Amino acid sequence: MNNSTTHQIELMSVIVNHGDGSKIIKMAKQLGLPGGTVLLARGTARNSIWDFLGLADIRKEVVLMVAEREMAYHALDEIALVMAFEKPNHGIAYSTTVCKIAGSKSCSFDNITNHRGEDTMNYQAITVIVDKGKAEEVVDAAVKAGSKGATIINARGSGIHETSRLFAMDIEPEKEIVLILSQNEKVEDIVESIRQEMQIDVPGNGIIYVQPVNRTYGLVK
Repeated sequence: MNNSTTHQIELMSVIVNHGDGSKIIKMAKQLGLPGGTVLLARGTARNSIWDFLGLADIRKEVVLMVAEREMAYHALDEIALVMAFEKPNHGIAYSTTVCKIAGSKSCSFDNITNHRGEDTMNYQAITVIVDKGKAEEVVDAAVKAGSKGATIINARGSGIHETSRLFAMDIEPEKEIVLILSQNEKVEDIVESIRQEMQIDVPGNGIIYVQPVNRTYGLVK
C-alpha cells in the first residue's frame, strides 16, 4: 500500500521595485518558505490604467520561489497584503504550476500532481527570450496586440545558435528575457505579433513559451 501523498507545487513570481526583493525573501522565510532567487529587471508598463508592472523603465526585482500550493498561496496572500499590491506601482505577483522539482528539501520530487485545482485564473504568462537590445522591440510588438507592459531581465544564451568566438574563446552573447502577463483572450494575438515582428521562427532569433497562471496579485483592470 502506498501511503505517500501527492503535492501540488507552485512557482511564485513576485515583481517589485528595486530593493524590495530582500524584503520579500525575508517575509517568505518568516512564513515558512526556504528562500528564493532575486533577479534584477526593469519594468516597461506603458498604460496609465493597466499599469501591470510599474512605471516605464523603473528598475525592478523579480523574486522566484517554489513551495507546496497551500503554503505558496498563504505566503502570497501575506506578501500582497504587507506590500500593498492593491495600490498602483507597489508590485505584482503570480503563480504557475510546477510539474517536477529536484534539489529542494521542502518540496517532494516524486509525489507531484499536475491537477491545477479551482484557482485557475484568466491570465497566462508569456516569456520571450531574445538577443540583448531586442527586448523593447518585443514589448512594442506585444503592445500593438493589446499588452499593457512587461518586465525585462538580462540573461546569457548558450544554445547551438548562440555561441561566437573571440580570440579562440567561446563567447556567450547576452540575452534579454521579457515577461508578459496577459488575459487569455489576448495571448494568441500577442504571441503572433511578437512571432511575426521578431521572426521567431528563424533559428537563433529567440523563443516564446506560454504558461497558465493560477493566481495573480496586484493586477489592475
